[in-house]
Amino acid sequence: MEAIILTLGWIGLFAPVALGVIGSVVGCTRAGQAAIGALLDTERGHGRYIGISAMPSSQTIFGIVVMLTLNRPLTIANAPGIFAIGTLAGVALMISAFGQGSACASAIHVAKNKPEVFGISLAPAAVIEGFAVFSFVFALVLAGSLPSTGG
Repeated sequence: MEAIILTLGWIGLFAPVALGVIGSVVGCTRAGQAAIGALLDTERGHGRYIGISAMPSSQTIFGIVVMLTLNRPLTIANAPGIFAIGTLAGVALMISAFGQGSACASAIHVAKNKPEVFGISLAPAAVIEGFAVFSFVFALVLAGSLPSTGG
């Protein structure tokens, strides 16, 4: 039983990065495909479309920081908490990156046809980023309450 609990701790330790990366890959792919399509339909402003397509990559950075914050010697006392915090934060980061990629793709589609709404069209993507930040901050706060060593 102890081995299973420690294994779950290891899963929780790496989950924020793994799930954050999966979300970022899917989100950047969605937005990137929209950016590539916009290159065909517009004569200028291509750089901003490519820049927007990278927005969902921040969830990977958040996942790395959560993982580094959770990193400590795994014990029976802290492994369940590391599993719960890491896995749930990772799932939240992944889902937010999926949604942010879709919001960025929509912003690109709208901005290529109506460039004057470029800035405001990014508002939904920024709101979704805010939820990723909430998950990130809560994971960091909760990680501080985990025991560092056995006991």
